[in-house]
Amino acid sequence: MSDTVFTHLRFWLLVIFSCAPSAWIYWLALAKRAMSRWLILQFGFSLVAIAGIDVYLLQTLKAQARLTTSVADDWIFDSEVSIALFLLPAMFGGIGINVISHVLVDHLVETKKRFTSKHTDT
Repeated sequence: MSDTVFTHLRFWLLVIFSCAPSAWIYWLALAKRAMSRWLILQFGFSLVAIAGIDVYLLQTLKAQARLTTSVADDWIFDSEVSIALFLLPAMFGGIGINVISHVLVDHLVETKKRFTSKHTDT
């Protein structure tokens, strides 16, 4: 077993999955002036998936940190600092669910308007 989890592939996957896709999604959402409902829905599901991957990787790193001799691993993954690490996936998941629910509510409001206009004209 290596001396620290910071050299493991899972740690670097955590960093990559936390930063790159989410930054790209947020940048694209802010840069585009108009997006389809399907693209917004895909962004929401992507953020939820990123959160799930992050939680899985954090859990496995926490278990591996207990097996290493490094004090830094114990300080980060087995202390109150680990709560801060789990806030990032919670934020991604929360924003993703909010985006998904917004798209669904918006669709239902438009469907209700079409139904109301169709049945009040006859």
